[in-house]
Amino acid sequence: MVDAPAFAVVGHPNKGKSSVVATLAQNDAIAIALEPGTTRARQAYPMSVDGEVLYTLVDTPGFQRPRRVLAWLEAHSLSATDHPDTVRAFVQQHRGDGRFTDECELLTPLIEGAGIIYVVDGSVPYSPEHEAEMTILRWTGRPSLALINSIGPDDHSDAWQVALGQFFQVVRRFDAVRAPFEQHLGLLRAFGQLEPGWEAPLAKATDFLASQRSHRQRASARLIADALMDLMSHQETRILTRGQAGDTPDDTLAVQLRDAWYRHQRQREQRLRTEVEHLYQHRHLKRQEAELSWHLEHDLFSEDSRRAWAVNRRYLATAGFGAGAVSGAGIDALTLGGSLGTGALVGGVIGAAGSYFYGDRLRLPALAIGALKNGLKTARLGPVQDSQFGYIVLGRAVDHWWQVSHRNHAGRDLLDLAPTDQHWLEGLDRTSRRALQRALDRGRKRQTMDDRQRAALADAVESAMVVYGEWRLNR
Repeated sequence: MVDAPAFAVVGHPNKGKSSVVATLAQNDAIAIALEPGTTRARQAYPMSVDGEVLYTLVDTPGFQRPRRVLAWLEAHSLSATDHPDTVRAFVQQHRGDGRFTDECELLTPLIEGAGIIYVVDGSVPYSPEHEAEMTILRWTGRPSLALINSIGPDDHSDAWQVALGQFFQVVRRFDAVRAPFEQHLGLLRAFGQLEPGWEAPLAKATDFLASQRSHRQRASARLIADALMDLMSHQETRILTRGQAGDTPDDTLAVQLRDAWYRHQRQREQRLRTEVEHLYQHRHLKRQEAELSWHLEHDLFSEDSRRAWAVNRRYLATAGFGAGAVSGAGIDALTLGGSLGTGALVGGVIGAAGSYFYGDRLRLPALAIGALKNGLKTARLGPVQDSQFGYIVLGRAVDHWWQVSHRNHAGRDLLDLAPTDQHWLEGLDRTSRRALQRALDRGRKRQTMDDRQRAALADAVESAMVVYGEWRLNR
């Protein structure tokens, strides 16, 4: 059995090595800082599937004294044939020597058989210091790939491309924070071509990662669909005894129920966000998101959220007609078709009219307090009766999913979940529109859904996710 390939990510201090590791290992827990020397010891991050390691990334310290190391190597080498052995001898002799701690840490995985990912900052000029680093790496004889990861505003990438091409088998430009997912797979495929024994495990890894991305999208659609129904159908209930009813004025009860209802809805949305983030192995976004100074206009129930994510009346009318027509078809079934489609037509018109006339404002649930009966009094708030609330939930959830799914694990900036300024759902197909509207109607009526209906809703949500992704990429 061929051992899984390992890649040591090496280079100058503070040039994005840890960012590259975080992105390729899908691990946002890796420390990334602006000051040099954040990484002081090598650390391995395996990529595993069902307990099988497909490849390992090794984060390493940066070169500190490359020209002194190269001078030692040149003084102890007789010919090019002994270069790898000379590098090994340097590590063995200087292990524990404080002057070369970082060099020994970064060279150790290479003499143990790891491939090289050399990371440079394309925003700084090429220098003799870098040439010494690259010469040392070439002496190891290991398969090598160089990445130009520009950090600053200046661009010296063209000069770097020429210089790196003289030392490395493959040279790529790669923004560890913003590179699209396809570039991750491209790097793995490129490495598979450098060493015959690596081609099969890396092909397996790329196939798995592509499949995993598709499964995560589908799983996100199910999570959003479940949350959407929970939020639409939620009801707060209080049952009071005769004494409690007498001691609790209706307006006080209304405030208590409304506060509880709002709190549940906001917490349910936050739970959905956490579930999606963890699905994509972003486990530190929740803390970062909490640090963001949220304003009332970005709240689930704000006017800005309604303006940004609610659909227009024309959309509601068409979706409402489709959903209403499906319901009205039951009349035709009961009359064995004798109504000649009248039931579907009436149901569609009623659904469209209801959606149209209530499309410009968000109507939150009203309080219902029953009469005292058998010594008990029941008060209820919810479910929400406005489909627009469902579309607001959907829009916010899909936007959050898109940003999380396209976020590299090297990203440390706060997630920007401010509302958009355009409606995006117009591109959704008619079948998905109807499925969404029917689900929202069931939610406000607190009707249960069977497995087939839940699957149809998840399909519709996933279609909405695809439409939103296309809209974002074409903005």
